[in-house]
Amino acid sequence: MFRCNRSLVPWFAVTTLIALASAAAISVAQDKASDAVTPVPRDGNWMKRHESFNERVKKGNVDLLLIGDSITQGWETAGKAVWEKYYTPRNAVNLGIGGDRTQHVLWRLDNGNIEGLSPKAAVLMIGTNNSGMNSSVQIAEGVEAIVKKLRAKLPKTKILVLAIFPRGATIDDARRKVNIGANRSIAKLADGEMVHFLDIGDKFLNDDGTLSKEVMPDLLHLNEKSYTTWAAAIEPKLKELMGEK
Repeated sequence: MFRCNRSLVPWFAVTTLIALASAAAISVAQDKASDAVTPVPRDGNWMKRHESFNERVKKGNVDLLLIGDSITQGWETAGKAVWEKYYTPRNAVNLGIGGDRTQHVLWRLDNGNIEGLSPKAAVLMIGTNNSGMNSSVQIAEGVEAIVKKLRAKLPKTKILVLAIFPRGATIDDARRKVNIGANRSIAKLADGEMVHFLDIGDKFLNDDGTLSKEVMPDLLHLNEKSYTTWAAAIEPKLKELMGEK
């Protein structure tokens, strides 16, 4: 007959509890990492850039905001000449930070990036960095949370939500598929009055749906030609939202 060694029972109990606690901690960490709707900051240079935005908006004279991640931040580099043509005359401010996901934008909006402003329009394009850890539904929920926050804090500002741009070489790219699914839900946020939606993704693609490195050198970020494509594609709608003739 098998007899349990009572001296081993406490050890088994302790190791079991440790294993359960570790599993719970991992689960919580994963939940936090994939939470697209809970505002969270980042650190290092990110915080410095965030604070520089706050300093800029305190000066006022802002009629247009462009909000997003590295693709939006790229207006300052690859898209600089295009920005100067289309957006500098409109008193535009670039609120793009490389690597940002929806939760980071939410935190920035709560912590000074749009404080005291009442721009005519805001262009939002965010979510591609979420696609590695979030579902299409979760990304759309994150974008919806941002739109709701913008509406609450900038009630007179018209919002142009852009579909997440295509990424990856082909339609079979896993993260592009996630973004396409998110875009279907994001499109439903438009109310035709204060919130508008525009999908210009096809402007960057070949007829067969492939994405060329001549358009996006790393199949994600834009070059100067692509920023020209972006600006031209949204210009009619942007003029409308800003009340320009």
